[in-house]
Amino acid sequence: LLSFDTIVTNVANSYRLQEECDVLSLRMSKFKNVNLSEFKAVMLASLRSLCKDWGSNHEIAWSWLWENVERMLKALQGKAASQEKALTRMFNALDESSLAIIRRDVYARFFALAPAGQDYFKQSTTRLHFIADKVVAYTQEMYREPKKMVEDISALGLRHVGYGIPTDLFGPFVTACVQVVQSLAKDEAAEEAFRWSLNLVTRILTRVINEGSTV
Repeated sequence: LLSFDTIVTNVANSYRLQEECDVLSLRMSKFKNVNLSEFKAVMLASLRSLCKDWGSNHEIAWSWLWENVERMLKALQGKAASQEKALTRMFNALDESSLAIIRRDVYARFFALAPAGQDYFKQSTTRLHFIADKVVAYTQEMYREPKKMVEDISALGLRHVGYGIPTDLFGPFVTACVQVVQSLAKDEAAEEAFRWSLNLVTRILTRVINEGSTV
């Protein structure tokens, strides 16, 4: 229900709708026996009682909305738990030298893909390593605490508005992170879990920055 208002108001924005469904799928993964069809029946019954001039057009429109949401959620159903396990297993298996490679190589690959990024990453090595460690932590925490992570990423995005970092640099940064993890991991499931989670984090961050820039 916490996601319902955002889903409805963004029904015409497929990109935003997919983001919300991705987050909702993570939250739903914490519960057993989620019946999406039953929610549709309850939703329509509630709307009929609230809308005095409810008619066939309303029925068609709201049914269409939920059928699309249900399709997106079912495509993700059951994946979150297995992806979280694969990702946790991969990072738990990495020793300190492997984590050091991530901290170092992410930036080498990123600057090779997007040289302009060097103008925005002039912090100390300690700070750059901290950011790389955060990336690793965020990809895992997104599976564990999706609601909290959306709040944390949104707050981070608002801070980034003041930094003036172009959001088109996020794509190359994600690519660099995925490439480095691929070079260390031999588990395709863990690689996909990392990629999916990091892409979701980046989409939320990009949206918040773009929305904050227009305020």
